[in-house]
Amino acid sequence: MRPTVCPVWIGHLLASPLRKLVQNPRKILTPYVRPGMKVMDIGSGMGFFSLPMAQLVGTEGYVVCVDLQPGMLEGLRRRARRAGLAGRIETRACQADSLGLEEFAGQMDFVLVFAVVHETSDPRRFLNEVAGVLKSGGRLLLAEPKGHVSKAEFQVTVQHAVRTGLRIADSPRIWTTHAVLLEGN
Repeated sequence: MRPTVCPVWIGHLLASPLRKLVQNPRKILTPYVRPGMKVMDIGSGMGFFSLPMAQLVGTEGYVVCVDLQPGMLEGLRRRARRAGLAGRIETRACQADSLGLEEFAGQMDFVLVFAVVHETSDPRRFLNEVAGVLKSGGRLLLAEPKGHVSKAEFQVTVQHAVRTGLRIADSPRIWTTHAVLLEGN
């Protein structure tokens, strides 16, 4: 079965302030993101998590936002400009078969992959690319929606991530998701 990519119009719904009532980005990210960090939001959409990440990294840090859809990235850039955060955010369009992030190899302190792996056609390749951008000791917060991904499917995803050399550091509780915090060697 071919994965389905979230359409741009749903990106507007996912960026809604109402979503913060059940999945507060600051609460989810604050344990992991600090001022001055280099962080990445893969599958950033219109920036529901990216904008709070940009606030948390402060003026000395930055956020690389990666998405397959130019429409999502344009919405993110608009929202970042309105929030005064455009200078802390870099947007990157990826391809369906590659994230194209080789230039960031071993540089990221933290990477967020929220509700994305189930949309990829090759989760192993995807997770290898994600692991490749983490610096030694860098962290990856991986979360998948319970409505789209069963617990067994999520465990397979986690096993793929562990095979890249990452280790499980924690299993945070995030409403309506399966989540794991992984750490690079």
